[in-house]
Amino acid sequence: MSHAAASAAPPGPSPSPARRPLRALLLDWRVRFGVLALIWGFSFLFIKVGTEGFAPFQVTFGRLLFGTAVLAVALVVKRDRLPRGARTWGHLTVAAFLLNALPFSLFAYAELTIPSTLAGICNATTPLWGMVLSLVALSEDRPTRVRAAGLGIGFIGVLTVLGAWQGFSGLDVTGTALALLASFSYAVGWIYVRRTLSGTGASHLSLATGQVGVATLQLALVTPFFTTLPESVELLPLLAVIALGALGTGYAMLLQYGVVAEVGPTTASMVTYFIPVIATAAGVAFLGEHLAWNTPVGAAVVLLGAALTQTRTSPRTPAPSRATPAPAPAPAPAEAPRKTPART
Repeated sequence: MSHAAASAAPPGPSPSPARRPLRALLLDWRVRFGVLALIWGFSFLFIKVGTEGFAPFQVTFGRLLFGTAVLAVALVVKRDRLPRGARTWGHLTVAAFLLNALPFSLFAYAELTIPSTLAGICNATTPLWGMVLSLVALSEDRPTRVRAAGLGIGFIGVLTVLGAWQGFSGLDVTGTALALLASFSYAVGWIYVRRTLSGTGASHLSLATGQVGVATLQLALVTPFFTTLPESVELLPLLAVIALGALGTGYAMLLQYGVVAEVGPTTASMVTYFIPVIATAAGVAFLGEHLAWNTPVGAAVVLLGAALTQTRTSPRTPAPSRATPAPAPAPAPAEAPRKTPART
């Protein structure tokens, strides 16, 4: 699951009446929201296809490499620069591991033995992990009765997806555990970033480029020790890895920043609930993956529970005066950090 909160850009000049319809068609946030959901939903299909021609670490390295290339080009075009300061880069190194290198690799290894549909559904459990972390006081978000109920409902949904009443027969336990661990890593990473990188002063694009770039270096150091070069490179897996990186990690982050800046992190985070639906549809339609009744039913229950864990209680405080601006709401654990993205 990524999901970043970006500050709104100042409004530019109003488009001319002749150009307004085209701009609304191409740049409306709903269109970008839909494209973002499609890209991240198809990411699990790209991972599955990529692992048919490359080792999991190679898929992750390629994904990060092409994602970094896209973000670096955007950084140059916007005339921005990478963050400064050893402390910031230290935090980015941890964030790169928790939000990119580790979960991307875990999902790649998981999809060696589980369908892409199941991997996409496991990704949707990230808000539930965030709620678990809040229960053990690792997050500033304190649980409420509704959010606790959401955690319980989500847990029931996970058991439904896994077919617990059948004794998990036919399920690869290791692959499923790796996918769930990847989602847990996202939740830990988002909490870490919110606590360490929210006041650096660097732009969202700058931090994202630095984070994904560091993750690329981490995989560059690890991959040669656990993999060997493939004897031949097949076109389809190669295209899948390129699409996974350039679209799913690079371009998707740029899309996400724009949506968050326009409609806010709460609305933008709703993309999380479309990802498993698209991942499931893509796996069934293009990979021929089998879909038992309990998979979509359980996924719906998981999403319901995840949505409930993101509810916020409205504090009963007097309305602020004009001289005192109202504080911005804190992003939910399942949303991306305010300064650094995360990816699915």
